[in-house]
Amino acid sequence: MTAPPSAPTLLSVRGLRVLFRVPRGPLRRPAVLRAVDGVDFDLEAGETLGVVGESGCGKSTLGRAVLRLIEPAAGTVAWRGRDLRSLGPRELRSRRREMQMVFQDPVTSLDPRMTVGAILAEPLETFQPGLSAAGRRRRVEEAMAEVGLAPEMVNRYPHEVSGGQAQRVAIARAVIAGPSLLVCDEPVSALDVSIRAQIVNLLKRLQRERGLSMIFIGHDLSVVRQVSHRIMVLHLGRVAEIADRDAIFRDPRHPYTRALISAVPIPDPDRERAKRRLVLAGEPASVLAPPSGCGLRTRCPLAHDRCAAQAPALEEVRPGHLVACHLREG
Repeated sequence: MTAPPSAPTLLSVRGLRVLFRVPRGPLRRPAVLRAVDGVDFDLEAGETLGVVGESGCGKSTLGRAVLRLIEPAAGTVAWRGRDLRSLGPRELRSRRREMQMVFQDPVTSLDPRMTVGAILAEPLETFQPGLSAAGRRRRVEEAMAEVGLAPEMVNRYPHEVSGGQAQRVAIARAVIAGPSLLVCDEPVSALDVSIRAQIVNLLKRLQRERGLSMIFIGHDLSVVRQVSHRIMVLHLGRVAEIADRDAIFRDPRHPYTRALISAVPIPDPDRERAKRRLVLAGEPASVLAPPSGCGLRTRCPLAHDRCAAQAPALEEVRPGHLVACHLREG
């Protein structure tokens, strides 16, 4: 995707932390799981930020914390300059119209007792209560057409549609009230490959036509690359690297980023055999008991003494390209 021209910052996240207490039995104190541990980033109007990393790195928790579906333990999430953590329930609810989420499993994210029409009308009843019944029906019809759903599906239930159709319903529900931000939590990972491309193209078209900003969470770098303007790599709840999409793939600086990219298959057999791979040995570190210093050091083939003694800070290696690695210079 072509990077959008410089635009106002809609979302500014600073020092975001999400902690969970994990019981360890009646005679032991609960363990503290640092799911998100001091994350900073900005998001501009019309921009898509891709968030990648292996399972358990904090991607989905980050997305939910940004929308205050999970309460952060610390940090600020400023939407249009206003910290969402300072808002009361009523004011936060009014902001929900501007920020919506698309979940990973489209079928379980939809109420099985409601028809497609009722599912799409519900956000209008919540955020635009003055809209007439005829107005809601018209908006539902328009939203269905916009995401490629046939009109006759309006009376079907979620179990009567395919996975791809269910995700189109979920996307229509998210955009029907006119939000400015979509948080997409692995929205294509539960779909067949052919359907994934259709949903990705739908999201890109909606962003282009509506001027949406998006946080696109995924583990498939090839999909995230298609959608994103910038990519943020998470590891054990911390930002390992963040940069323009092309810079990440052209010149990744963090060993974890290099390993993720080297694992992406190349369709050309000759290039696939010839490419250099960085393999991380061993099992991923436990989020409940991460190693000292850099969380990757027990698996990283480039680790040295400093990696064990000191956690690397996220620093800029060139304009817009930040890396948290003691070897960032190389």
